Amino acid sequence: MPGAVAPITDWGTAIMTSLTAALALFLAAIPKVIGFVVILVIGWMIASALAKLVSSVLRAVKFNDLAQRAGLTGFVQQMGLHTDAAGFVALIAKWFVRMIVLVSAFDALGLPAVSQVLQQLLLWLPNLIVAIIALVIGGLAANALARLVRGATAEAGLGNPDLLANIARIAVWAFAIVVAVNQLGIATTLINTLFMAIVGTVALAAGLAFGLGGRETAAMIVRNWYESGRQAAPKVQQAAETMQRKPDDKPAMSASDGRAPTPSPTRS
Repeated sequence: MPGAVAPITDWGTAIMTSLTAALALFLAAIPKVIGFVVILVIGWMIASALAKLVSSVLRAVKFNDLAQRAGLTGFVQQMGLHTDAAGFVALIAKWFVRMIVLVSAFDALGLPAVSQVLQQLLLWLPNLIVAIIALVIGGLAANALARLVRGATAEAGLGNPDLLANIARIAVWAFAIVVAVNQLGIATTLINTLFMAIVGTVALAAGLAFGLGGRETAAMIVRNWYESGRQAAPKVQQAAETMQRKPDDKPAMSASDGRAPTPSPTRS
């Protein structure tokens, strides 16, 4: 039968055939291994250079100050990372580029299974970035709202300003965390259900407390708020009148300094 491989009946021939096949596979894999190493080394260098560039740009635009106000700096320090917020973002960018390099390197090596797993992780990283941005914005909004609530309640003399400010901050942070978790896709149904259950429980408890056991206390609190508002109203009105009176005082001040006020043009 033409072209048929002759059966191997000798142990020496079998060993030589196996060694030849293994050597051929090894020699065929050498270019792939060299390509894998070259892609890995160049990609690692590019990722490190990009991380340094990102951290320098973020520090130049005062990103650390924004992260400090948002609470991201404390989060980074609690993670045990010996860097600032700009360095943390640069670290994320560096590993994002390294993941792309690893996908290309394993494709060149001929391991598509590993490459597919890395591709799925790479497609998930943008969700992580969006979640971090949502937490940063949520932290800024929470701190700003807390300061606003503390200032407004302290000015009006309503209740405990620190307590109300902390409640406002926690509410905004809870909403931001729910948004971030939904973006990451981690147990979204469970998190949403728990969040709605907590909100409903708090609302129900507050309604029962004020409706059943605390009607007199609620009425007294509302009466105190009303009286405080009435007492603060003249002060607010006086401050508004003072602000309106300031522009009108400028011509009079000019006249007292010896400068005649500029006559207004007459219409013909």
